[in-house]
Amino acid sequence: MISQNHSDERHLLEQLRAGDHDAFVEIYHRYKLRLAGNFLRILKSSELAEELLQELFVRLWIRREQIDPEQSIKSYLFRIGENLIRDTFRKAAKDKRIQQYLQTAVSGIYSHVEELLISSETRTELYHAIDLLPPKRREVFRLCKLESKSYEEVSQLLNISPGTVNDHIRKANSFLRQYLTTHAELGMLLVLNTILYGIS
Repeated sequence: MISQNHSDERHLLEQLRAGDHDAFVEIYHRYKLRLAGNFLRILKSSELAEELLQELFVRLWIRREQIDPEQSIKSYLFRIGENLIRDTFRKAAKDKRIQQYLQTAVSGIYSHVEELLISSETRTELYHAIDLLPPKRREVFRLCKLESKSYEEVSQLLNISPGTVNDHIRKANSFLRQYLTTHAELGMLLVLNTILYGIS
């Protein structure tokens, strides 16, 4: 069955390379849902997911003669999709509409920094963002989010009210959310790592 499926896909890709529109439509219907679902899971925007899906298949058609029928079309499509997502995050710093969508995507991620399986380079960049917070707010954020202390514990440690602790966390979250969406590469890495590894 595996060999038959491979043979069927190879034949389909050979037809696509030759400019067969029916083969193109068949590939589109086979993979559109998985690709669209992947875009939606990362970008949290059905509109952006739709745009990237269309762009992906436009690129597939334009580059059809470069396709290797012996290689997995699924891997090829997802590689194009990954590049499109990277491009989207790079544009985010200049495009207010995309920034708005990505704020939703990264919301909640920054508050679980210590639980993410991210590279040391990305972690260093993120900690740099935390270091940009005002001293007291940074201390409150580190105690609550990086050391998992309760608001009440932090209130007693720093001799401030729980309401003040909450205010610091709210403002820190707002700053970090904005930082992640305007520093596109870092935001993308955090979103992708969250999708791959999850957060508790």
